[in-house]
Amino acid sequence: MRVEPTVPVEVLAAIRQTLEVKGAEPAETPLLQPLNLLLDLAGEAMRARLFVVQSEGGAESCLRPDFTVAIAGQHIDSRRSEGRYVYQGSAFRAAMGTERPEQFVQIGLEVFASSGSPLAADVEVAALAWRAAAAGGRDDLFMSLGDVALFAALVESLDLPEALAARLKRVAGRPRLLLAELSRVGQKSDDGGGRLAELLAGLSTEDGGALLEEVWALAGVEPVGGRGPGEIAARLIRKAEAASAPALTDTQSSAIRAFMAIDDAPAAALETVRALAGVRDAGLVMALEAWTARLADLSRMIPLDRLRFTPALGHAFEYYDGITFEVRSAAIGPERPVAVGGRYDGLISRLGGSSDAQAVGCMVRPWRAFAGGES
Repeated sequence: MRVEPTVPVEVLAAIRQTLEVKGAEPAETPLLQPLNLLLDLAGEAMRARLFVVQSEGGAESCLRPDFTVAIAGQHIDSRRSEGRYVYQGSAFRAAMGTERPEQFVQIGLEVFASSGSPLAADVEVAALAWRAAAAGGRDDLFMSLGDVALFAALVESLDLPEALAARLKRVAGRPRLLLAELSRVGQKSDDGGGRLAELLAGLSTEDGGALLEEVWALAGVEPVGGRGPGEIAARLIRKAEAASAPALTDTQSSAIRAFMAIDDAPAAALETVRALAGVRDAGLVMALEAWTARLADLSRMIPLDRLRFTPALGHAFEYYDGITFEVRSAAIGPERPVAVGGRYDGLISRLGGSSDAQAVGCMVRPWRAFAGGES
């Protein structure tokens, strides 16, 4: 395993101190994390980038690839409605086809609330991510801003069939899967999951899982580790629904492609989104108004010429459902962000917490932030 070089202690301290604001508490998480949960949040394709651990006959775990899910779970278990947690430690991801470090340090902040302005929290955390990244000493940083919710609002404005709209929203933060859907203009999916998926189509996840267990019992199959029957059923049901769902029209596909291609100064980018959507959808109009206010606040904390608006910006994990952002260095490129973060309210309810919870966070890679670091 390739280990990231050591960052000077004073640089680590400067980055962390930037995030230790307003009563943020230090948090630690277990080195081993449940594999199935992370795959459910990031998709099966993420498995190849995880370091999987399994005891004989036990459930699969993996070396911690990220801190957010674990800290969110700990916050839910605390039964507190509010919380700010700062963390520092090693994360592990396989560097497919590259020589990048596979063990690396992350320093981050997670903010949970049950009331207050989500927009204000978005601005606060994005600005803290900027300041923390800049604390490493680089002078070539800029911030790209995106919004999964804005994409969802655009999809709603296109009057798509419900199943197709839901599928597009599900892959909003995963550009490769979204592009595959866009290329399917006028066609049905060529991957319906086979006959088993067709048999499960229309069933609930619980009923589909029970049916799979019955089939396994009849066949004398006893699965060991890996995904449970409910999770397998859910994936097969989604495949079957996708195969039978209508595809985008040329006009609809073109509108989404144009949206995904936006990468411009904030004011110009917002005008492009408005032009694509018109004024036919109230939800999209409200989302654009919120972004106008958010950018006005951000521009008081981050130089406007260092901000880019890239609304289709997504991250490896699917739990983001609002603003997303990346602090990037011109020297090391967009594929290796210095800091990332965003809003993930929906993750809290998926982990068993309140459906009204608010959650936003950020993470900095110190070796990339360090002026004498990654190049």
